[in-house]
Amino acid sequence: MHGPAWVGWLLVLLCAGAGAYCLSSVRRGTAAQRREARGEALMGLGMAAMALPASAVAPPSWWPWVFAAVFGAVGLWALRRRHPHHAVGAAAMVYMSLAMPAVGGGHAGHHLGAAGPGGLPVLTGLLLAYYAVYIVAAGVRLAPAGAWRPAGAPGPADRARAAWPEVVGACRVTMGIGMFAMLLTL
Repeated sequence: MHGPAWVGWLLVLLCAGAGAYCLSSVRRGTAAQRREARGEALMGLGMAAMALPASAVAPPSWWPWVFAAVFGAVGLWALRRRHPHHAVGAAAMVYMSLAMPAVGGGHAGHHLGAAGPGGLPVLTGLLLAYYAVYIVAAGVRLAPAGAWRPAGAPGPADRARAAWPEVVGACRVTMGIGMFAMLLTL
């Protein structure tokens, strides 16, 4: 997928902004919410680092292995904590970091402007499907309190009791869209 350089920078800014917001939320809420905020911050900032255009930073050849090791550990931590979405996100980051050299070399090989396919099409397709469903579902949860909701979904009273503002939900949608965009460029 070819595109202007500003699109890659936009992805960096969106992911870094979402990660920074979640990092600022680490001191608020319950212990579980603080853990969730740390995981979201790590994913957002890691996605921002992976999305840096190759024209901005020339990474060393071992850089993809650093991403794979860090996000492999994050994935194991997420599985241990029973956070399936973070485990899928970490697995997708490991997958993209290892597929990057096949696409164009370096950490920016999967960015807009990369030439040629990389990764396994079936796995990429499954991850794309997961993130498409996740983005829509997370977006629906951001709908106004009076909007239609499926049976069993939290209602207005549940939303009012939520400790985190809706901005965190918007950050999750943003990072899901960012992950979807990064997967599309493999």
